[in-house]
Amino acid sequence: MARLKHIAIRTGDVAKTAAFYKEAFDLEEVGKGLSGIYLSDGHINMAILKLRTPTSPAGVEHFGFQVDNLEEAVDRVAKLGGGQLTDLSRINPTDPSRPQSYFEVKVTGPEEQEIDVSDTGWVGAPRDK
Repeated sequence: MARLKHIAIRTGDVAKTAAFYKEAFDLEEVGKGLSGIYLSDGHINMAILKLRTPTSPAGVEHFGFQVDNLEEAVDRVAKLGGGQLTDLSRINPTDPSRPQSYFEVKVTGPEEQEIDVSDTGWVGAPRDK
């Protein structure tokens, strides 16, 4: 079963945006990303990421699903017409205070929506039992 466990927002000011979500919705800072900060409500990981370029749009950029079997999930996406943006790689998240990534593969939906897929999960988004 797939579980929605991650959402990523792009912004021009990571610190200001993270502070807003922490204050407005009582989210906790749970880790550092390669280009931003990870927040959580205890169930879902929210990445606050810097814009890719100064003219990139701000807002929700992608989301992520935690799956039980990574290879089966990627195969299912392909069979349904989705694409694959990155090679499948195994990660081993360590100290959340150090910048790191939490997804194993990026795939796309039917209209090129970007989706992170992971079987290890994201910091601050515990694995459901």
